Amino acid sequence: MDRGIPPGLPRPLAAAGRVPLAVVVVDGDGLVSHWSTGARRLFGRAREDAVGRPAGDLMPVAGALAENEHGVAHGAYDTYDELGPELHARGSYPTAGWAKVSGTGRDRLDVLWWAYPLVGPGPGRHLILAADAGQFRTDGEGESDGKGEDEDPDILRIAPGFALHTEFQDADALARRLPDILPNMGPAESGRIVAQVLELGYPVLEFSHHDRVPVTPDWGVPRRAAGRQSAPEPSVGAARLRREPVPRPRLDLEYAAVRERLEFLNEVSGRIGTSLDLARTIREVTSAAVPRFADFAGTHLRAAVLAGEGFPDGPPDVTTVWHRVWVEHTDEPGRWDDTVPVGEAISFPVHTPFFQCMVTGEPVLIPRLSEEDGDRISGEFEKRDLRPLINNRSLLLVPLKARDVVLGFMVLLRRPDREPFDDMDRTTGAELAARAGLVLDNARMYTYQEQVAETLQDSMLPQVTPRMAGCDIATRYLPGTQLGRIGGDWFDAVKLPGSRTALIVGDVMGHGLNSAAMMGQLRTAVQTMATMEMPPAQLLRNLDDLAQRLGELYLATCLYAVYDPIHSELQIANAGHVPPVLVRAEDGSGEVLDLPTGAPIGVGGVAFETAIVRVRPGDRLVLCTDGLVEVRGEDIGDGLAALCASAAHPAASMDDACDTIIRALNTRGGRKDDVALLMARLNGIPDENVAEYKLALDPREVARARRLVRGRLLDWELPDAVETAELLVSELVTNAMNHARSGRVGLRLVRTDALLCEVMDDEPAPAALLDAGRDDEFGRGLRVVSSLAREWGASTTALGKTVWFEQALARKAR
Repeated sequence: MDRGIPPGLPRPLAAAGRVPLAVVVVDGDGLVSHWSTGARRLFGRAREDAVGRPAGDLMPVAGALAENEHGVAHGAYDTYDELGPELHARGSYPTAGWAKVSGTGRDRLDVLWWAYPLVGPGPGRHLILAADAGQFRTDGEGESDGKGEDEDPDILRIAPGFALHTEFQDADALARRLPDILPNMGPAESGRIVAQVLELGYPVLEFSHHDRVPVTPDWGVPRRAAGRQSAPEPSVGAARLRREPVPRPRLDLEYAAVRERLEFLNEVSGRIGTSLDLARTIREVTSAAVPRFADFAGTHLRAAVLAGEGFPDGPPDVTTVWHRVWVEHTDEPGRWDDTVPVGEAISFPVHTPFFQCMVTGEPVLIPRLSEEDGDRISGEFEKRDLRPLINNRSLLLVPLKARDVVLGFMVLLRRPDREPFDDMDRTTGAELAARAGLVLDNARMYTYQEQVAETLQDSMLPQVTPRMAGCDIATRYLPGTQLGRIGGDWFDAVKLPGSRTALIVGDVMGHGLNSAAMMGQLRTAVQTMATMEMPPAQLLRNLDDLAQRLGELYLATCLYAVYDPIHSELQIANAGHVPPVLVRAEDGSGEVLDLPTGAPIGVGGVAFETAIVRVRPGDRLVLCTDGLVEVRGEDIGDGLAALCASAAHPAASMDDACDTIIRALNTRGGRKDDVALLMARLNGIPDENVAEYKLALDPREVARARRLVRGRLLDWELPDAVETAELLVSELVTNAMNHARSGRVGLRLVRTDALLCEVMDDEPAPAALLDAGRDDEFGRGLRVVSSLAREWGASTTALGKTVWFEQALARKAR
């Protein structure tokens, strides 16, 4: 709001870096709708004489208004900076200028003015700010006392502070509005200026050596009127006044235009490349050009770049597929969506400027696309009419390159009512694209390396079978949120003799490829030692020794559990890892198992203990890494309590149960580490589904073994499995009779979703496939087993070996 000067006060002079400022609002018809007290003092017209009059009759700003707005001479003035008729249509963009104004009984004044287009409700079309430029002279009244040791002593920068018309009823509303009109102004600065305006009671113009205000976002040098001697027009960006002892300011347009472009490029450089995320970088690069440099910007990238693959090979050609990855424009929403949709894959025709840009790797400039140009370009595309969008616009195409290879290109357009692109714009656009190309290439390389790392990690994580003997298993892995998203967390499940299952979760300390590589080595070692039927504590002891031999940096935590579904027990050993959670099926309660916690793997010299935990069918065991329960600044006990609560939540399936845990704990803020989660439902195996036999070291026991298998399978109502099972058991028992040292041979049959058969003897030498010749009498047994069984294997201990096979069962048999 414009309070005016309190009665009785003299006309204020420029002091402490301030001069009086005129504020005028011009409506859509070019008529004055608001005329401040400062305007009355500057132009000598009373408010009642000014409101409703054409703005051009009162002020030298006609050129800032649109073609259909009125603007004629005001008294005697020289339009040094009035925009020529060919640019009158630029009314939708901020402009600035200065002129010499004179009137009856008044000295001639140098007037500096700005014209800002207004948007929103109300009749206001333009906001006009004007000031007496003579008060900036260093040799007279209104000299600024500002100092600027780091600035050019001949350049003065000004920042307007003003009050708008009566729609703003308080300082807070005005302070919020000011940064919208002056983009470089922050909330603190706007609040200070508004307080100053309201305190003084009149609009002011503040000037300093440090602040700059963009008043003309688009570039281009207006042509001077023919036959008129005039000073240079105002530059883009902040108005700059030469502090010289002359009655009229002198503006260095050429220098200002170049400097403004450099500042634009510096500003863009600070806005793009804020992250290595390729999608975000693409949006930043495209948005940087609109609306300051262009009214439309569309970015196209080669398919290989977008997919995060390696560096594209060779230059693009007519077969190269491009993806339109982002579009920014100032037109009405949705205008471009149907014709140039984001995400479209397209190959550009040869006889188009787009093809010329991508093949030559050089900018392509068409200052104004005529109707003929638009028809020709649009005709090259099938089922696509570009003419309504490109005709009469200014077109600039700039390649996005890195290491002299074209990664993509940007399409830049300006509307007909805006200054067309020129050679200086082509240079600016090329520099913008060069910087954007480097940023995009960095993001591309990061994406490529991240995908390589994730592929490596995925290849190291096992494909765990969801149904093992006596238990169901579900797993989840979440990559970290930083440091390449790759880490050393892993999980595994290993099938063991006796229908047992080894359940493992581990965490290599650190992140990155080294940690992933260490994880792969340790996981392989655990798998190998697990099949040797080592007790959990002994396995961790051996793993610790291995880690020390591999190097000093091999540090990891590990939890190793063996589930025996026949005897319903868990054997668990812990090496510095997060303790597991056991959810009891009886009452649904969850508890953190209290286990002896050894030192991490790789420390050395620390004993490990095996704990035995009794379980019941239906209980669930939850193993995880610390990334799920540990958050910086919080007690890990809180995370374990949350894990217990979420694990005990009823779920329709194991996968749903895992998802419930992830949703409950992953939403806690601050997680940066990767996460491994393994859940096992311990179903157990009923006694009636297990049959065990002892066989004497007598060849006649082979026939007895066949009879025992046939009888048990018929009792289990599995007649279709009898013939194959008899044959395979006969082969394994025969091998055991041939290699056993003394004692007895064991035979066990287990019915689950499949038929499991195990044959045990006291010979520790591993069973191996032999390449039997045509005339060999022995060596074909395990080949028969390998051919007919769904799966088979063997494990050895110091006391002997176990050879087993699984045979698929028909669904109807269950």
